[in-house]
Parts: sequence; structure tokens; C-alpha cells
Amino acid sequence: MSLAVIAHPAAGRGQVGRHLPAVLAALRAADPVVLPASTRADAIAAARAAVEAGAVGVVAVGGDGTAHLALQAVAGTGVPLGLIPLGTGNDLADAVGVPADPVAAAHAVLADLAAARTTVIDAVRVSSAAPLSTAPPHATAPPHADGPWYAAILSVGFDSAVNARANRMQWPRGPRRYDLAILAELARLRTYPLTLELDGTTVEGPALLVAIGNTRSYGGGMRMCPDADPTDGLLDVTVVDPVSRLELIRVKPRLYSGTHVTHPAVRTYRAATIRVDAPGASVFADGEPLVPLPLTLTCVPDAVRLIGAQLSS
Repeated sequence: MSLAVIAHPAAGRGQVGRHLPAVLAALRAADPVVLPASTRADAIAAARAAVEAGAVGVVAVGGDGTAHLALQAVAGTGVPLGLIPLGTGNDLADAVGVPADPVAAAHAVLADLAAARTTVIDAVRVSSAAPLSTAPPHATAPPHADGPWYAAILSVGFDSAVNARANRMQWPRGPRRYDLAILAELARLRTYPLTLELDGTTVEGPALLVAIGNTRSYGGGMRMCPDADPTDGLLDVTVVDPVSRLELIRVKPRLYSGTHVTHPAVRTYRAATIRVDAPGASVFADGEPLVPLPLTLTCVPDAVRLIGAQLSS
């Protein structure tokens, strides 16, 4: 009945390794056990085994990627998830009101455990889908299909291409690598034939990118889905229509305030079940590569119980 901890010391440009002893000390009363895992698959398997063995919770020490791994073990189980924000991107932790200081976040986790108190949010179940052109009308995957989960934002198109390129680059380290990946993808800027089915209503057309959010931001504070609410049972969709390279560069700063949604090339929607296809586009969720398109995304209400979080009213 110990508290399972997922932590990779090198994550967050080494921040996890530097802060992990203090975090574990703050969690000592819950008997924290760091799970042995050298790969993503190992981390998920170890977390699932801990949940099956009766862990009182799973704590992800790192950023959105580490939270994504832990989510695969706890979503839909009732076992609570704690977040200690020590990654290069901590958008999920920020969205659900986790303290920014890692030791303070650990104390918040411990306090909620002691009080048997949790904060409940939605999560998104992902399943492979038939191409939309051949799928029967309103075909959807069941909400508990055997597929991955995500809790923040799924991206398709330009942003996912940037993420994929940055992951392939060996140099430089840190945010500069992401900046160079943006420049490289701008040089080969392309549009994708996007098809969305939003609760049975089909939307089609060329697009630079689409973001489908349970929470509001990704990439360290870019509010791509600024009105997303992880407790409303719905997903927010932001579509960016084709624009020039110069216009894309000009609009990018507005992502941090969320005001990009008023740009004439931006469209927004909201739905509970979404089928998405964009041939040739890669797809990422919570900053992690996902299974190929086409996909069905189902918002599952109250799928995750958080400890150490406090949603703003």
C-alpha cells in the first residue's frame, strides 16, 4: 500500500534528479517507492503493476510526458494521480492547480492522501478508427476501448511535426532545440486535408494544424485551447486554417494569451466524441507520440482522481 513514484532523473534537463531527494523526503510519510523503469514502456508497465498491487496512488515527478505515462496506469481505476512539476513543460499540472514548487506540490499530495481527498477531472480515451470516408455514420469507439489516454492536448499537423522533429534532433539541448525545429518546419510549411467528425457533424478542409484539448495549454504555456475545462465532459477543438509563414510567426505570440482564437484563420468547436483524420500528419498527445491517424477521441468524464491539485472555481 505504498505510494508509487515515476521519475526519470535526467528529465527536465536534469531537474528531476536534482530535486528528487527533497520530493521523496516530503512524501516520506506515504512510504514512496520509485518504480524501476528505463523506458516509457517499462514505466507504464511498472505503474500498472503497482496499481494492481494496491498502491495508494501514483506520483509523476517530471513534466507532461511523465504525467502521460502515469495516466496510462491510473485512468479509469480510481487510484489517484499526483503531479510534481519538474519538466520542461508542466501544462497539465498548471491547469489543475498544482503548486509550482516541487516540494510544496509533494506536501499537497501528502495532505490530500491524509484527508482522503481527491480532485476529479476528465480524460480522453484514444482508439484507432477506420478512415472517415469509409466509416458508417456516427461510428464511434466505446469509451473504454483498449487504447491510450491523454489528459491535456492532442495535436495534429504543424505543431506535431515540430515535436517530432525536435525529438529526432540530438543538438542543441533544451528549448533551443524546439526553436530550431520550428524554423525547419516553417521552411517546409504544409497543409493537411483535415476531416473532423464532432458528435456526428462532419467538418472538412485544409488546415495547418488542429489541437483537441481537455485542458487549455501545451508547450510550456501556449493556450491553444484557452477555454478548455477538464471537468465539463467536452473537448475543445482549435483549427488553424492555411496562412503564410509570416502570418503564422505573427500570430504565435498570441498563443500565450489565448487571443489567437479571434484571428480569422482560427476556428473553434466543442464536442464529446471526435473522429479525426489528416493523411500525412503525425499526432502527439501530452507532448508524446501517439498511434497513427485516423483516431476516435472520447472524453470520459471523471476518469482521473488527482491528489495535490486544486481546480480554480
